[in-house]
Amino acid sequence: MEMSWSNVRNYSGALFLSKVECKGKISALFTSYSLSRARSCFCSSDSVLHFEKCFSFTTATVALRNLICYTKNRKFMNKLRKTIMKLQQVLSYVRRAVDDYQMIQEGDKIAVGISGGKDSLTMLYALAHLRIFYPNKFEIHGITVDLGFGNFDISQVEKLCEELKVPYTVVKTEIADVVFERRKETNPCSLCAKMRKGALNEKIKELGCNKVAYAHHKDDLVETFLMSMLFEGRLHCFSPVTYLDRMELKVIRPLMYMDEADVIGFKNKMNLPVEKSPCPMDGYTKRQYAKETLKKLDEDHPGSKDHMFRAMIHGNLEGWPERQERKR
Repeated sequence: MEMSWSNVRNYSGALFLSKVECKGKISALFTSYSLSRARSCFCSSDSVLHFEKCFSFTTATVALRNLICYTKNRKFMNKLRKTIMKLQQVLSYVRRAVDDYQMIQEGDKIAVGISGGKDSLTMLYALAHLRIFYPNKFEIHGITVDLGFGNFDISQVEKLCEELKVPYTVVKTEIADVVFERRKETNPCSLCAKMRKGALNEKIKELGCNKVAYAHHKDDLVETFLMSMLFEGRLHCFSPVTYLDRMELKVIRPLMYMDEADVIGFKNKMNLPVEKSPCPMDGYTKRQYAKETLKKLDEDHPGSKDHMFRAMIHGNLEGWPERQERKR
């Protein structure tokens, strides 16, 4: 019995919500493959509401009826259980970061920068689910800056945003032509980044968002810290929360506690529609050198990356906000 990955993603999300808001029903479903018991556990008004509120099915009741049919398939239900566990893991990392650094307040409208890579799609998926049960209610809006390379297919990203009920905007630019053809930059990354962020921030303000979420994970933070030491001679890394005075915009980084390996695992488990970067400089940067150096360090001295990250978290780096004490 087969299902499309879009339905697997939707069902796992709905079941996760049921675990959060209807405790007990999820365990009943997983411990019984009886059609009648599954029906009694999930054909209730609150479960229908979860589907109806969050996922793009024609009707919530049809979705539930389809799900109940699959409860007799042990292989599928085991896969679904593992998918839910992976989603829980990702959401625990994201919520911890959001709580530790007070990233989200009531009424925020957050732009989610989507490059099409594994990191930004993981963040999109996590925030789309976090908004449903997080105490501070917020909205999200996906934004992609198309650099103009001409071979960048975002149709599957658009489909994912539709599944998650996230508004999605694509900003068309000629950045690739300016950087590589007109100016023929030998070191194009700096100019490209400035132009890309300029186009992104302009659209963010136009859409009325007050925050933007970047998909930097733990490895990105440690690599940046390493690059600052090696190439700039200072102890520095971008902050979990940054306020851009000129744009009156706050930048948040909800994936900061996630290892890149966990992002890859989530991408594979959820079969996220990753689109490879069309940039010809991809993989030939100082960041790639820092990534390979960090990987070698961690292989030779296991735990090195985590030690560096802890040093950053507790090191009072310039520009970093105070970390909130977590309640036990």
